[in-house]
Amino acid sequence: MKLPRRRFLQLAAAAAALPGVSRVARAQIYPSQPVRLIVATPAGGGIDTLARLLGQWLSKRLDQPFIIENRPGAGTNIATEMVVRAPADGHTLLLVNAASAINATLYEKLNFNFIDDIAPVAGITRDHLVMVVHPSVPAKTVPEFIAYAKAAPGKINMASGGIGTPSHIAGELFKMMAGVNIVHVPYRGAAPALGDLLGGQMQVYFGPVLASIEYIKTGQLRGLAVTTTTRAKALPELPTVGDFLPDYEASTWYGVGAPKNTPAEIVDKLNKEINAALADAKLRSRLADLGGTVLAGSPADFGNLIAAETEKWAKVIRFAGLKAS
Repeated sequence: MKLPRRRFLQLAAAAAALPGVSRVARAQIYPSQPVRLIVATPAGGGIDTLARLLGQWLSKRLDQPFIIENRPGAGTNIATEMVVRAPADGHTLLLVNAASAINATLYEKLNFNFIDDIAPVAGITRDHLVMVVHPSVPAKTVPEFIAYAKAAPGKINMASGGIGTPSHIAGELFKMMAGVNIVHVPYRGAAPALGDLLGGQMQVYFGPVLASIEYIKTGQLRGLAVTTTTRAKALPELPTVGDFLPDYEASTWYGVGAPKNTPAEIVDKLNKEINAALADAKLRSRLADLGGTVLAGSPADFGNLIAAETEKWAKVIRFAGLKAS
């Protein structure tokens, strides 16, 4: 039977509207069950605290529990692969950090491609690292340290929290740009690295501000500079490394990712709520206490950050010939 033209157009319009209605409905329903936020570090650290602050906010706003699930190991790759393999429905999310961009080149074989397999949702914070030295090191500025290192090639030890960690890669970038020969000594985490730096077995460390600030204030360690492009509010007296090595920048950063093919309307809803959290004065204050500078922005903004950081650290890793242990 031939449909009248008007009826045909009405049906066609209704059919065309269905995907839109479906998208709107899907966003309204989400989340329909508890959401897991997978964190690649053990419970109790600064990253875990960040995840729990965000999870509490989202739980209240979206009327479903956001459960923090700690899955450390393999340089964050265990947590990432869990999310990559999860259903793309927004109920399993990843707390993304700078290691994700580093691992793309550091590991020769991964079971996923981070940029292809994780959909960026929102950036959360970007954190300073601080270049600290043991008081036995005579240098009081970055230029003095560079001169000191060039006068004693291979005799200065640089601690890190492990191969491929931000503290390691920040140091490798410094070595590359300053043209110095410093011996890298990896540890299993920041605590033992700082312990040997305090004991004088290590001479320099590029570590989180929060972990080092009290030692700097008490004179047990000497801060030379922060690694970001701007000074840290917690250590306003310290210059940036970039003041002496133009274009030097290294930082840790965090955000939220989801499995690829997660519906755009769910990604957008999460992005909106995370940005609302980051605009809240109380939560911003808590994040500042953790040493973070708020990122916020769109999913595309966060995706651009991940892509730029992946490319940047690939150059450093290849230059230094680094490989995951």
